[in-house]
Amino acid sequence: METITPSIYIKRTMLVLAGILTTVLSFGQTVVNGTVTDIKTKETLPYVTVVFNGSTQGVSTDVNGKFHIVTNKPELNQIKVSFVGYKTVIRNIEPGKEQTVNVALGADSRLLTEVVVRSGKKAKYRNKDNPAVELIRKVIAHKAQNRVESYDYAEYKQYERMNFYLSNLSDQFKQKKIFKNYQFLFEQQDSTAIGGKNVLPVYMEEKLSQNYYRKAPYAKKQIIEATKQVKYDENFVDNQGLSAYFNRLYQDINIYDNNVSLLTNQLLSPIADHSPDFYKFFITDTLKDQSPQLIELSFTPRNTTDMLFEGKLYVTMDGNYAVEGAQLTVNKHINLNFVRQMQANLTFEKNVDGRYYLNQSDLKMEFALNKNKGGGVYGERKVILTNYTTNSPRPAQTYAGPAQVIALNSDKKDDGYWMMSRPDTLSTAQANVYKNIDSLQTIPSFKRTMDLVTLFVAGYKNFGPFEVGPVNTFYSFNPVEGFRPRLGGRTTPALSKRYYFETYAAYGTKDERLKYFGSATYSINDKSIYQFPQNYIRASYQHDTKIPGQELQFVQEDNFLLSFKRGDNDMWLYNDIFRLDYVHEYLSHFSYKLGFKKWNQSATGGLYFQNGLAPILPGVNNVNSINTTEASLELRYAPHERFYQGKLYRIPIIDKYPIFTLRYIQGMSFLGGDYKYENVTANINKRFYLSQLGYTDVTAEGNYIFGQLPFALLDIHHANQTYALQLQSYNLMNFLEFVSDHYVSINIDHNFNGFFFNKIPLLRDLKLREIIDFKGLWGGVRSQNNPYLNPGLLRYPVNSEGVATTYSLDNGPYIEGSVGVGNIFKVLRLDMVRRFTYLDHPDAPKWGLRALVKFDF
Repeated sequence: METITPSIYIKRTMLVLAGILTTVLSFGQTVVNGTVTDIKTKETLPYVTVVFNGSTQGVSTDVNGKFHIVTNKPELNQIKVSFVGYKTVIRNIEPGKEQTVNVALGADSRLLTEVVVRSGKKAKYRNKDNPAVELIRKVIAHKAQNRVESYDYAEYKQYERMNFYLSNLSDQFKQKKIFKNYQFLFEQQDSTAIGGKNVLPVYMEEKLSQNYYRKAPYAKKQIIEATKQVKYDENFVDNQGLSAYFNRLYQDINIYDNNVSLLTNQLLSPIADHSPDFYKFFITDTLKDQSPQLIELSFTPRNTTDMLFEGKLYVTMDGNYAVEGAQLTVNKHINLNFVRQMQANLTFEKNVDGRYYLNQSDLKMEFALNKNKGGGVYGERKVILTNYTTNSPRPAQTYAGPAQVIALNSDKKDDGYWMMSRPDTLSTAQANVYKNIDSLQTIPSFKRTMDLVTLFVAGYKNFGPFEVGPVNTFYSFNPVEGFRPRLGGRTTPALSKRYYFETYAAYGTKDERLKYFGSATYSINDKSIYQFPQNYIRASYQHDTKIPGQELQFVQEDNFLLSFKRGDNDMWLYNDIFRLDYVHEYLSHFSYKLGFKKWNQSATGGLYFQNGLAPILPGVNNVNSINTTEASLELRYAPHERFYQGKLYRIPIIDKYPIFTLRYIQGMSFLGGDYKYENVTANINKRFYLSQLGYTDVTAEGNYIFGQLPFALLDIHHANQTYALQLQSYNLMNFLEFVSDHYVSINIDHNFNGFFFNKIPLLRDLKLREIIDFKGLWGGVRSQNNPYLNPGLLRYPVNSEGVATTYSLDNGPYIEGSVGVGNIFKVLRLDMVRRFTYLDHPDAPKWGLRALVKFDF
């Protein structure tokens, strides 16, 4: 019989209590312990991923192959064990109990097939049986759960800083006489850093914002609480437009998106759904001292000239397969203009729920005309996210309203506020940028330099409150006016920020007539009328010539270079136009425009206004003029639109968002108007990004005119007889060739970004880009507006031989297309244009070569 001593009794009691305690503590929990081994070698396997199947809850085995995993969810009844190079194993478990489950993994022969290298040849890369590709496919499969959009709610504070420098400046350049007074501006850095040893800071901006996200109903809102920006003299630089342009080039990098916006292009993400088809992946390191363990996954483009990244990803091996860090750059052979170096570093931080969120990104790029040597421009955008909170809903009004709101007086924060609020510390040079640029603008030599640059780039010579220009319109010529000298100008904000005046005068040496224009504009919101959001009223009067149907984008019609045209070009109009316009834009990028227009037009040159109600004599007008009075309303919605304001035009920075325009015109038979009619036009414009296949710009438009009108008041379709390629005009259509009282049109312009040329050895070094273009126009003229059926209407124009040169689209659509080569010398596009229909018309060209100068990355 066993003798129970006090010590034995105490030990047994402790064991019983421990068992009871364990049972109590584990009640309702599923606890799984175990060891993972290699089925063949029997060795333990460290850093193996063990997760509850059907969840994101997982752990990694320790250095001895052991794991311990716990859950309170009774529905989880399996564990999944996986490791790169081994077959995944799923084991059943008993919910609510503690248990031991040991797992032996067998090698996956698909992934571990030996590569035999013979004759010194390099083994061919392939996706099949590649453990790196197996890993990246797991990252892709887990993208949805690792995105911020997987949360119902999220919010965070964001700090952004953008810096620009003149870069890679030599010591000789720095010591030039012109910089004698500017030595305080130069900054020195490590010679191996992007930008080189000597850099000259020229721009800086900072932004602090609070950001909110809601999954359903979807809402994403940014409240900008503070902004700070280097500001140049508004007579020389559009500061708001400069900031918008820089922010377009340096956008947020979301590696979980299939495509990442970089400059004006989109590059395929290394974790895009089909990235293994375009990238090569390699496992290059295992970071075992991290928790969780990380796999370093290097990647490179299969074709180094394609729009792709190269670099490294750091992937967590905790079953989430999240990106913990990323280093992105581009190959030196990439078909990307002017980019000498590019580097982006992304770091992710572990949230309380075990998932990772982006907490810092640092994008650096240097631009230069020569990628190998010489000076350039270096820019950096740093973003830091703090106070990250998930699944904490806010009141509904937090998410309501426009996507971006700028707080009142956000640009009035003092230095003390910024020192307290920045999550990052500025270098001494960065801290001095604002002060140094302000000092720079007081130096007379700098003002003279900026004056010359503005004259050369924008075409205006500034005289303080008034500027003269644009210089490219000072001289032109055409068949009606002969040589046409012109002089004009406008006031600047230096005179007034509320009142603006513009004028010009021109004289034709052939027709010996004076032309002129004058306008007065009042800014209602006390901002420059060239700044967004616009809110102004303008009155103008113009007495000048015009080609019917010529509509030019961002180009003056009397630009000297457009004086050169093909074919006959003598059908012109003399116009007297009085306009009164009110424009109101909203921060949501919705706008409306109310207009009043009184228009008198008379024919000149080879154009004659003749109807069948009076004798028709060759070369004689029996209708002196056409008079109309119009009221108009235009509605426009351009979500997320950004633009750069030049001296003449506010040029949209094209992005992926659509632009909708609806225009209504009411012709009235009073105040001298001879016609009553209605004109309705709807237009949609959008760019579609197609990843590696480039992008497509699509414009669709429809129009209908109600009422009986002469041809001059119908839609005269936009023709182009110049040798410059016009993307929104018909480049092989003659002026006044087609008119319609109803039509639909579609313009499609696709740029392949060198997708095919990049794969042809003799062409890829030239960095050329392929382009195709299609334009289709369907329309017609109803019988009530057909001059052949209504002698009271103006006859269609005829040429000197009495042959009609204006038609309706009764025999099908007008179609033209082109194939082009872009990026010639990085700025030139040449298109061979082919016209497919109505080739029997007089002087209708079948082929034409057209050129477009376009700066693009």
